Amino acid sequence: MLGASNRFRILALLVTVLAFLPATTYAANQFPDQTVNGSVGLQGSITQNAPTQAATITTPANGAVFTNVPVSVNGTCPKNVLVKIFSNNVFVGSVFCPNGSYSVQINLFSGRNDLVARVFDSLDQAGPDSNTVSVTFNDAQFATYGTRVTLSSVYAVRGAPPNQDLTWPITLSGGVGPYAINVDWGDGSPADLISQPNTGDITLKHQYKVAGIYRVIIRATDKNGGTAFLQLVGQATGATQSTTGKDAAAQTVKVEVLWIPLLAMLPLIVAAFWAGRRNELFSIRKQLEKTRHDDEV
Repeated sequence: MLGASNRFRILALLVTVLAFLPATTYAANQFPDQTVNGSVGLQGSITQNAPTQAATITTPANGAVFTNVPVSVNGTCPKNVLVKIFSNNVFVGSVFCPNGSYSVQINLFSGRNDLVARVFDSLDQAGPDSNTVSVTFNDAQFATYGTRVTLSSVYAVRGAPPNQDLTWPITLSGGVGPYAINVDWGDGSPADLISQPNTGDITLKHQYKVAGIYRVIIRATDKNGGTAFLQLVGQATGATQSTTGKDAAAQTVKVEVLWIPLLAMLPLIVAAFWAGRRNELFSIRKQLEKTRHDDEV
Protein backbone atom coordinates (compact mmCIF):
# COMPACT_ATOMS: atom_id res chain seq x y z
CA MET A 1 0.00 0.00 0.00
CA LEU A 2 1.27 3.48 -0.78
CA GLY A 3 2.45 5.60 2.12
CA ALA A 4 0.96 8.98 2.78
CA SER A 5 4.02 10.78 1.47
CA ASN A 6 3.92 8.82 -1.80
CA ARG A 7 0.25 9.60 -2.21
CA PHE A 8 0.96 13.31 -1.80
CA ARG A 9 3.75 13.14 -4.36
CA ILE A 10 1.56 11.30 -6.88
CA LEU A 11 -1.13 13.92 -6.32
CA ALA A 12 1.37 16.68 -7.04
CA LEU A 13 2.49 14.94 -10.23
CA LEU A 14 -1.10 14.57 -11.42
CA VAL A 15 -1.80 18.23 -10.70
CA THR A 16 1.24 19.20 -12.78
CA VAL A 17 0.19 17.03 -15.73
CA LEU A 18 -3.41 18.21 -15.63
CA ALA A 19 -2.30 21.82 -15.49
CA PHE A 20 -0.06 21.48 -18.54
CA LEU A 21 -2.18 19.12 -20.69
CA PRO A 22 -5.12 21.48 -21.42
CA ALA A 23 -2.70 24.17 -22.50
CA THR A 24 -0.88 22.03 -25.05
CA THR A 25 -4.10 20.41 -26.30
CA TYR A 26 -5.70 23.79 -26.88
CA ALA A 27 -2.62 25.03 -28.69
CA ALA A 28 -2.45 22.03 -31.01
CA ASN A 29 -5.87 22.86 -32.41
CA GLN A 30 -4.97 26.42 -33.42
CA PHE A 31 -4.10 27.49 -36.91
CA PRO A 32 -0.35 28.14 -37.22
CA ASP A 33 -0.77 31.85 -37.85
CA GLN A 34 -3.03 32.48 -34.87
CA THR A 35 -1.80 33.78 -31.52
CA VAL A 36 -3.32 33.25 -28.11
CA ASN A 37 -3.21 35.89 -25.38
CA GLY A 38 -0.98 34.97 -22.48
CA SER A 39 0.93 32.34 -24.45
CA VAL A 40 4.46 31.76 -25.60
CA GLY A 41 5.06 30.45 -29.13
CA LEU A 42 7.57 27.69 -29.75
CA GLN A 43 8.41 27.68 -33.45
CA GLY A 44 10.24 25.06 -35.49
CA SER A 45 10.57 23.94 -39.10
CA ILE A 46 9.66 20.72 -40.84
CA THR A 47 12.39 19.94 -43.33
CA GLN A 48 13.04 17.21 -45.85
CA ASN A 49 15.65 16.57 -48.48
CA ALA A 50 15.12 18.25 -51.84
CA PRO A 51 14.32 15.96 -54.80
CA THR A 52 17.40 14.21 -56.16
CA GLN A 53 15.90 12.83 -59.39
CA ALA A 54 15.53 15.19 -62.35
CA ALA A 55 12.68 15.30 -64.82
CA THR A 56 13.36 14.66 -68.48
CA ILE A 57 12.03 16.31 -71.64
CA THR A 58 11.27 13.67 -74.27
CA THR A 59 9.35 15.90 -76.69
CA PRO A 60 9.77 18.20 -78.48
CA ALA A 61 13.00 17.04 -80.00
CA ASN A 62 16.11 19.13 -79.78
CA GLY A 63 16.33 21.43 -82.84
CA ALA A 64 12.59 21.35 -83.62
CA VAL A 65 11.09 24.38 -85.40
CA PHE A 66 7.53 25.66 -84.76
CA THR A 67 5.30 28.20 -86.44
CA ASN A 68 2.34 28.02 -84.01
CA VAL A 69 1.73 27.93 -80.27
CA PRO A 70 1.01 26.36 -77.86
CA VAL A 71 3.63 23.63 -77.91
CA SER A 72 3.19 20.47 -75.85
CA VAL A 73 6.18 19.57 -73.66
CA ASN A 74 6.20 15.95 -72.47
CA GLY A 75 8.54 13.90 -70.34
CA THR A 76 9.14 11.80 -67.25
CA CYS A 77 9.38 12.91 -63.63
CA PRO A 78 9.50 11.57 -60.07
CA LYS A 79 6.05 10.83 -58.68
CA ASN A 80 4.09 13.44 -56.73
CA VAL A 81 6.15 16.50 -57.60
CA LEU A 82 5.38 19.76 -59.34
CA VAL A 83 7.03 20.21 -62.73
CA LYS A 84 7.78 23.76 -63.83
CA ILE A 85 8.87 24.48 -67.39
CA PHE A 86 11.29 27.31 -68.10
CA SER A 87 12.08 28.83 -71.49
CA ASN A 88 15.25 30.90 -71.57
CA ASN A 89 15.09 30.71 -67.75
CA VAL A 90 11.61 32.30 -67.69
CA PHE A 91 8.72 30.35 -66.14
CA VAL A 92 6.21 29.38 -68.84
CA GLY A 93 4.00 26.66 -67.31
CA SER A 94 3.50 24.04 -64.61
CA VAL A 95 1.83 20.68 -64.08
CA PHE A 96 1.49 18.20 -61.22
CA CYS A 97 3.15 14.81 -61.79
CA PRO A 98 1.29 12.05 -59.88
CA ASN A 99 2.46 8.97 -61.79
CA GLY A 100 5.87 9.49 -63.36
CA SER A 101 5.03 11.38 -66.57
CA TYR A 102 3.81 14.85 -67.45
CA SER A 103 2.47 16.94 -70.32
CA VAL A 104 2.15 20.72 -70.33
CA GLN A 105 1.24 23.28 -72.99
CA ILE A 106 3.50 26.31 -73.19
CA ASN A 107 4.02 29.51 -75.11
CA LEU A 108 7.27 30.12 -76.96
CA PHE A 109 9.26 33.28 -77.41
CA SER A 110 10.05 34.45 -80.92
CA GLY A 111 13.30 32.87 -82.04
CA ARG A 112 15.30 30.42 -79.96
CA ASN A 113 13.87 28.81 -76.81
CA ASP A 114 16.01 26.74 -74.42
CA LEU A 115 13.54 24.55 -72.54
CA VAL A 116 14.26 23.09 -69.09
CA ALA A 117 11.97 21.14 -66.74
CA ARG A 118 12.52 21.51 -63.03
CA VAL A 119 10.83 19.48 -60.27
CA PHE A 120 9.72 20.90 -56.92
CA ASP A 121 8.56 19.07 -53.80
CA SER A 122 5.80 20.09 -51.38
CA LEU A 123 8.19 22.49 -49.63
CA ASP A 124 8.98 24.20 -52.96
CA GLN A 125 12.50 22.77 -52.96
CA ALA A 126 13.92 22.30 -56.44
CA GLY A 127 15.48 19.13 -57.77
CA PRO A 128 18.11 18.95 -60.51
CA ASP A 129 17.41 20.46 -63.91
CA SER A 130 16.33 18.24 -66.77
CA ASN A 131 18.11 17.98 -70.07
CA THR A 132 17.95 21.21 -72.10
CA VAL A 133 15.98 21.12 -75.34
CA SER A 134 16.51 23.98 -77.80
CA VAL A 135 13.69 24.77 -80.23
CA THR A 136 12.93 27.67 -82.58
CA PHE A 137 9.68 29.59 -82.99
CA ASN A 138 9.24 31.35 -86.32
CA ASP A 139 6.67 33.88 -85.17
CA ALA A 140 4.75 35.29 -88.14
CA GLN A 141 2.57 37.35 -85.78
CA PHE A 142 5.59 39.14 -84.37
CA ALA A 143 7.11 39.57 -87.82
CA THR A 144 3.91 41.25 -89.04
CA TYR A 145 2.93 43.41 -86.06
CA GLY A 146 6.15 43.72 -84.08
CA THR A 147 4.48 42.45 -80.92
CA ARG A 148 2.99 39.26 -79.50
CA VAL A 149 0.49 38.81 -76.67
CA THR A 150 1.87 36.97 -73.62
CA LEU A 151 0.56 35.75 -70.27
CA SER A 152 2.61 35.37 -67.10
CA SER A 153 2.13 34.66 -63.39
CA VAL A 154 4.34 34.72 -60.33
CA TYR A 155 2.50 31.60 -59.10
CA ALA A 156 2.97 28.12 -60.52
CA VAL A 157 0.47 26.77 -57.97
CA ARG A 158 -2.25 28.55 -56.09
CA GLY A 159 -5.01 27.21 -53.89
CA ALA A 160 -7.84 27.82 -51.46
CA PRO A 161 -10.17 25.62 -49.38
CA PRO A 162 -13.18 24.20 -51.23
CA ASN A 163 -16.08 26.65 -51.61
CA GLN A 164 -13.85 29.63 -50.94
CA ASP A 165 -12.53 32.14 -53.45
CA LEU A 166 -9.24 31.27 -55.10
CA THR A 167 -7.73 34.49 -56.47
CA TRP A 168 -4.98 34.31 -59.06
CA PRO A 169 -3.12 37.39 -60.29
CA ILE A 170 -1.78 37.18 -63.83
CA THR A 171 -0.15 39.68 -66.15
CA LEU A 172 -1.25 40.32 -69.73
CA SER A 173 1.30 42.01 -71.97
CA GLY A 174 2.11 42.57 -75.65
CA GLY A 175 -0.23 42.27 -78.59
CA VAL A 176 -2.92 44.76 -79.56
CA GLY A 177 -6.10 45.30 -77.52
CA PRO A 178 -8.84 44.58 -76.90
CA TYR A 179 -8.27 41.05 -75.60
CA ALA A 180 -10.46 38.01 -74.97
CA ILE A 181 -9.36 35.79 -72.07
CA ASN A 182 -10.60 32.23 -71.59
CA VAL A 183 -9.93 30.42 -68.29
CA ASP A 184 -10.53 26.66 -67.97
CA TRP A 185 -10.23 25.80 -64.26
CA GLY A 186 -10.06 22.06 -64.92
CA ASP A 187 -13.00 21.03 -62.74
CA GLY A 188 -15.63 20.68 -65.45
CA SER A 189 -17.27 24.03 -64.74
CA PRO A 190 -17.93 26.43 -67.64
CA ALA A 191 -14.87 28.40 -68.68
CA ASP A 192 -14.60 32.01 -67.57
CA LEU A 193 -14.73 34.48 -70.47
CA ILE A 194 -13.21 37.88 -69.78
CA SER A 195 -12.96 40.94 -72.01
CA GLN A 196 -9.89 43.04 -71.32
CA PRO A 197 -9.41 46.38 -73.12
CA ASN A 198 -5.74 46.85 -72.28
CA THR A 199 -2.65 45.05 -71.03
CA GLY A 200 -1.86 44.95 -67.32
CA ASP A 201 -2.45 42.93 -64.18
CA ILE A 202 -5.64 40.87 -63.94
CA THR A 203 -7.00 38.98 -60.93
CA LEU A 204 -8.83 35.77 -61.76
CA LYS A 205 -11.26 34.27 -59.27
CA HIS A 206 -12.79 30.81 -58.88
CA GLN A 207 -14.29 28.44 -56.30
CA TYR A 208 -13.55 24.73 -56.38
CA LYS A 209 -16.28 22.55 -54.92
CA VAL A 210 -14.23 19.42 -54.27
CA ALA A 211 -10.73 19.12 -52.81
CA GLY A 212 -8.14 18.11 -55.38
CA ILE A 213 -5.47 19.21 -57.82
CA TYR A 214 -6.62 20.76 -61.10
CA ARG A 215 -5.06 21.75 -64.42
CA VAL A 216 -5.73 25.42 -65.14
CA ILE A 217 -5.35 26.63 -68.74
CA ILE A 218 -5.51 30.35 -69.52
CA ARG A 219 -5.72 31.56 -73.12
CA ALA A 220 -5.60 35.15 -74.33
CA THR A 221 -6.39 36.34 -77.86
CA ASP A 222 -5.67 39.85 -79.06
CA LYS A 223 -7.32 42.01 -81.74
CA ASN A 224 -5.09 40.60 -84.49
CA GLY A 225 -5.77 36.96 -83.62
CA GLY A 226 -2.50 36.39 -81.77
CA THR A 227 -2.81 33.90 -78.93
CA ALA A 228 -1.00 33.22 -75.67
CA PHE A 229 -1.30 30.17 -73.40
CA LEU A 230 -0.42 29.59 -69.76
CA GLN A 231 -0.94 26.27 -67.96
CA LEU A 232 -0.88 26.27 -64.15
CA VAL A 233 -1.90 24.07 -61.20
CA GLY A 234 -4.91 24.90 -59.02
CA GLN A 235 -5.44 23.26 -55.64
CA ALA A 236 -8.51 23.05 -53.48
CA THR A 237 -6.34 22.75 -50.39
CA GLY A 238 -5.01 26.24 -49.73
CA ALA A 239 -1.34 25.59 -50.64
CA THR A 240 0.67 27.94 -52.80
CA GLN A 241 4.04 27.87 -54.46
CA SER A 242 6.00 30.58 -56.19
CA THR A 243 7.67 30.28 -59.57
CA THR A 244 10.94 31.87 -58.57
CA GLY A 245 14.34 30.21 -58.47
CA LYS A 246 15.65 27.17 -56.67
CA ASP A 247 15.49 28.50 -53.12
CA ALA A 248 14.37 25.94 -50.57
CA ALA A 249 11.42 26.77 -48.36
CA ALA A 250 10.32 25.19 -45.10
CA GLN A 251 6.86 24.78 -43.65
CA THR A 252 6.58 26.31 -40.20
CA VAL A 253 4.76 24.66 -37.34
CA LYS A 254 3.94 26.70 -34.24
CA VAL A 255 3.05 25.15 -30.88
CA GLU A 256 1.38 27.38 -28.33
CA VAL A 257 2.05 26.65 -24.64
CA LEU A 258 -0.40 28.41 -22.33
CA TRP A 259 1.39 29.28 -19.11
CA ILE A 260 -1.56 30.92 -17.33
CA PRO A 261 -3.24 27.62 -16.30
CA LEU A 262 0.10 26.29 -15.09
CA LEU A 263 0.79 29.42 -13.02
CA ALA A 264 -2.69 29.26 -11.53
CA MET A 265 -2.02 25.70 -10.32
CA LEU A 266 1.46 26.51 -8.96
CA PRO A 267 0.28 27.19 -5.35
CA LEU A 268 -1.48 23.81 -5.28
CA ILE A 269 1.65 22.09 -6.57
CA VAL A 270 3.82 23.74 -3.88
CA ALA A 271 1.27 22.96 -1.18
CA ALA A 272 1.07 19.31 -2.25
CA PHE A 273 4.85 18.88 -2.13
CA TRP A 274 5.08 20.71 1.21
CA ALA A 275 2.33 18.58 2.72
CA GLY A 276 4.04 15.44 1.47
CA ARG A 277 7.35 16.53 2.97
CA ARG A 278 5.82 17.30 6.37
CA ASN A 279 3.97 14.00 6.39
CA GLU A 280 7.18 12.16 5.58
CA LEU A 281 9.05 13.86 8.47
CA PHE A 282 6.18 13.09 10.82
CA SER A 283 6.24 9.42 9.82
CA ILE A 284 10.01 9.23 10.39
CA ARG A 285 9.64 10.85 13.82
CA LYS A 286 6.91 8.40 14.83
CA GLN A 287 9.06 5.49 13.65
CA LEU A 288 12.04 6.70 15.72
CA GLU A 289 9.87 7.14 18.80
CA LYS A 290 8.49 3.63 18.39
CA THR A 291 11.99 2.18 18.00
CA ARG A 292 13.22 4.03 21.10
CA HIS A 293 10.25 2.82 23.10
CA ASP A 294 10.86 -0.79 22.04
CA ASP A 295 14.53 -0.51 23.08
CA GLU A 296 13.59 0.82 26.50
CA VAL A 297 11.17 -2.05 27.02
